[in-house]
Amino acid sequence: MRRIPLTALTASLLLACSIASAATTISAAAVSTAEQLRDRAMHDDTAYRIVSSLTTEVGPRLAGSDADLRAREWAVAKFKALGFDKVYTEPVTFPLWQRRSESGAIVAPFPQPLVLTALGYSPGTPKGGLTAQVVKFDSLDALKAAAPADVKGKIVYVDYRMHRQKDGHDYGMGSAVRVDGPPIAAAKSAVGYLLRSAGTDAHQRIAHTGVTGFRDQAKAIPAAALSNPDADQLDRVLAYGKPVTVKLDLDCGIVGEYTGANVIGEITGRKHPDQIVAIGGHLDSWDPGTGAIDDAAGVAIAMAAAKLIHDLPQRPDRTIRVIAFANEEMGLWGGRAYADRHAGEVAKFQLGTESDFGAGPIWRMSASVKPSARGAIEQIAKVLAPIGVAYDAKRPGGGGSDLSQMHAKGMAALTLTQDGTHYFDWHHTPNDTLDKIDPQELAQNVAVYAAFSYMAAQADGDFGSAAGAFADDGAGE
Repeated sequence: MRRIPLTALTASLLLACSIASAATTISAAAVSTAEQLRDRAMHDDTAYRIVSSLTTEVGPRLAGSDADLRAREWAVAKFKALGFDKVYTEPVTFPLWQRRSESGAIVAPFPQPLVLTALGYSPGTPKGGLTAQVVKFDSLDALKAAAPADVKGKIVYVDYRMHRQKDGHDYGMGSAVRVDGPPIAAAKSAVGYLLRSAGTDAHQRIAHTGVTGFRDQAKAIPAAALSNPDADQLDRVLAYGKPVTVKLDLDCGIVGEYTGANVIGEITGRKHPDQIVAIGGHLDSWDPGTGAIDDAAGVAIAMAAAKLIHDLPQRPDRTIRVIAFANEEMGLWGGRAYADRHAGEVAKFQLGTESDFGAGPIWRMSASVKPSARGAIEQIAKVLAPIGVAYDAKRPGGGGSDLSQMHAKGMAALTLTQDGTHYFDWHHTPNDTLDKIDPQELAQNVAVYAAFSYMAAQADGDFGSAAGAFADDGAGE
């Protein structure tokens, strides 16, 4: 065996020790407390009571509506009632879009009404409605490839059908059809836009609303989503091969600007109060339902998880910050305002993620952290495994909807994927109501959030947050 010179051996040992000391770890005591939090949360009903309170006392919370203000007041009061150490708001300004009325009908060749809903940032139709011939496309790509002459003066209809998936991945295309389709159609001189609802319910005559990609109202055209059965009916009428004329009558549009707020509650860290574990959900909802799964559940999960940590005999080492974001639904306005405001502090963010995919059980965790923090993530994974969460070390973590904006600035982030098999049955519809939430499944979410948040707060070392730290990890929420 070749003898290694003493100086080289010493240098190697010092390097190994340096690498080991730089690794982020979580103490056995913190792991034990996290396990206790996990088990306690599985039998705690705080989150369910919070969801019930928000959806009953406030109900639908369309950004900029009267209920928006009531929701903010509710959140401030709830944080205080739960015993958070610090409660405050940060302003968020955005375009004020209003829905007043909506209807639609096939005019020819077989006159009959259609069930539809106007989409966010859609302008209204002229007084008396808009009547035009329909041109159908089976995909967004087909619309992109269409000659403007085939679209000009017509109502574009894109017929993309979503299917149920555990991770909800069909929504990637479903939302693209809804967000990107209307501006593409408008650029080709269409006069209106329809899509099959971005939803997975096949038999309910209820349309799914959601936002479009319009930002310049001068270039916007009326846009609406058909219920799945009505899209089926329109398909059958189009199959006759005759020209099909549809009338849209939408009273909606942007009426100015509105300033709302992110509502924030903190459990102050004992040793490092300026270092943050960030969790949350978005406070706003669409107007047809009461916003139970989207996203009262997310707000409740984060509040309840932090409350369990608050009730421990000793405060955590780092601050647990719960953010109830403003106006996620019409363009991540709260998340973007938060990231812009706090970008210069990104290195102080230990780890973060947002819950915004309903209340189904969490089944997968992924992370975007520095390599030397992977061991700590594996420690978190071991605590979560007994309640059904598998760690996928090959996937990045995106931080959830609004906190994806902080992740883009460089915040280390998790993705905690819930079972979304039925989420898009109810998403953005009148059926987004409290009865869709299973209390035990909701409690499992709280257990995950409480355990990971506490372990992150107690970690010896950080997870790698720094300006631009994860620019190339491919995370997308």
